[in-house]
This record gives sequence, C-alpha cells and structure tokens, in this order.
Amino acid sequence: MQLIRSAVLALMTFALVAPVAGQARTGIPRRPDGKPNLNGIWQALNTANWDLLTHGAAAGPPMLGVLGAIPPGLGVVEGDEIPYLPAALAKKNANFEKRWTEDPEVKCYLPGVPRANYMPYPFQILQGSPTMLIAYQYAGGSRIINMGKPTEAPSDSWMGWSNGRWEGDTLVIDVKGFNDSSWFDRSGNHHSDALHVVERYTLTSPNVIQYEATMEDPGTFSRPWKISMPLYRHIQKGALLMEFKCVEFTEEMLYGHLRKK
Repeated sequence: MQLIRSAVLALMTFALVAPVAGQARTGIPRRPDGKPNLNGIWQALNTANWDLLTHGAAAGPPMLGVLGAIPPGLGVVEGDEIPYLPAALAKKNANFEKRWTEDPEVKCYLPGVPRANYMPYPFQILQGSPTMLIAYQYAGGSRIINMGKPTEAPSDSWMGWSNGRWEGDTLVIDVKGFNDSSWFDRSGNHHSDALHVVERYTLTSPNVIQYEATMEDPGTFSRPWKISMPLYRHIQKGALLMEFKCVEFTEEMLYGHLRKK
C-alpha cells in the first residue's frame, strides 16, 4: 500500500508540474534554428548606473537641485560587496570624490561592458548568424558579437572584444580587450585593462531576459564577482531605438576653455 500511495503521489505531482514546464518551454519565442529569439529593444529598470551596491538617496551638485539627486536603490552585486584590493579601493574612493566631473559618462565616452546594459537608456539586440549586434542608444555605441570561432582583440577599446556561444538556451558572451578608462557606475567603481567579463543572457519569458555578468581582474579585485538583474523588452507599438549622440552636449565642458576670448 505504501508503494501504491507513493506511485499515485508521484503521478499527481507529474500531472501538476508537466503542463507548467511545457508552457515554460513553448512560451519562449524561438528562431528557426531553435535558439531563443532575443531580437528586440531592452532596458534595465534599476539604479545600478548610479551605484552597483545598495545605496540611499543623496544630493547631487547644489546647482542642480533635485534634478541631480541620486535615487535610492538595491544592489545588483552578489553579496552586495565588490572585493577590491587595497590600492584599487583607494582609487575607487578618489574616483567617488571627483565623480561629477571625471565619470566617463559625463564626457559622453563609451560606457564599457557591462555598464552599457544598465544605463538609463534602451539598447537593441539584432540576432544573426554567425554574428550578433547590440546597438546602444547612449552615444550611438555598438558591439559586434562573434558567434563563430573565438578571435582575439586587435587592440584595447572602451567596449572590449566579444565572443559569443550558446550554452543550452543561454547566450554566453566572453568579453576581453578593454582599456582601463571606463567605470562600472557613477560612484567610481573601476577596473584595469586586464578586465575579463563573462555575460549570460537567459530569456525567462517572452519579454524578460535574466542578465548576469561576472567580472575578473586580478590586479583590481581579490576574486571574481557577479551582478545580476532582469532586462525588460519594450513592447509599446512602434518601439525603436532613437539617436542620442551626446558629444555635442559635452563639448563646452570639455573644450570651452580653449576658445579664444
């Protein structure tokens, strides 16, 4: 009787779980090759661009009033700690003190990876084969994702060099070849040119990607560390990526002192 009860319970459990699992599989849009279809315009809805770690509200430059205030937010770092080495932590603190003028975002420089994915601007994934393209609204930035045999970066750059692959239904992008000039956020979190980022994009529903990125940089951090967050698809009618080439908006700040009186 115990065996019969166990068998009945197992069948009831399967009957309840199987349809849900089947719906999960069929609910994910797929391309003709069977891979999840990530095409679309996506955006993070969090405060990671201000600070990757949990933080409270704070004032910005006095002349901006509430327009420059920092909104509060929960951290996106696993364990809510970035494991800096002592010298790198000192540099982070120095960056924080100069953040209103020295953050590369202020100067319209390309944001780097992973920051480009959680700035308060949308980006578009164009999924092809053997390459993919990620286009960013901020500064007209873009990345080409090589989906073939991995290749090496010809030189260091702001956005690094991306090689992608599929692990089941998860898109994994391995990014190297960075310069040391980008920041992870407006709080001065930084890295060296040895930064290695591994991104993971998993479509969990038709309009949500679970995004993860693991950072490794032995000269800056004592161990690898990871961030995670959902990315949401723009589903409004006529959604498109608009132009935000911000160089002209920062020219006066950068070069105004060179103008002849």
